Amino acid sequence: MTGRRPRPQSGTSRRPLPRPGEAPARPTAESALKERRQPRSPVRAFLALGSNLGDRRGYLRAAVERLPDVVGVSQLYETDPVGGPPGQGAFLNCVVELRTARTPRELLTAAQAAEAAAERIRVERWGPRTLDVDVLLVGDERVDEPDLIVPHPRMWERGFVLVPLADLAPELVVGHLTSDIGRGVRKVGGL
Repeated sequence: MTGRRPRPQSGTSRRPLPRPGEAPARPTAESALKERRQPRSPVRAFLALGSNLGDRRGYLRAAVERLPDVVGVSQLYETDPVGGPPGQGAFLNCVVELRTARTPRELLTAAQAAEAAAERIRVERWGPRTLDVDVLLVGDERVDEPDLIVPHPRMWERGFVLVPLADLAPELVVGHLTSDIGRGVRKVGGL
């Protein structure tokens, strides 16, 4: 041995091994992507959608068409706003069910893309919006990050989430959906 490290063959993406005492090389974007894209089994996931500005039904319909791996959509429900500034219009809400191998983070990215396509503007917390998409559940996964918590931390307190979720997965809301929580949630038909 001459003490030199072998060079990777042309066209390979293998990183050279570190010399003794050297820190390992940082992962490349390609290797990080490969590691993140390990095959995942599809799971049931649920997203909540709401709109209280403009063509509410149209924004919800466009979002459902834009979201990946949708296998079911609840009925539409109208509710008065919860929190936020006074004087807002009523929300139309629904829940979509996905059968997906996407990660919670990938679903958040898809949700944010749907909101951007609806030209959502974030002015104040819980203010009026063309579209709001929340990641509720992704199989049995748990995430606790500053911008993403799964299961959604307030879903069990919100009738506008639990009532449409019960359309798709009644077994998930047993013991959570009470008459008090469901009060004020009005069915208005389908998309």
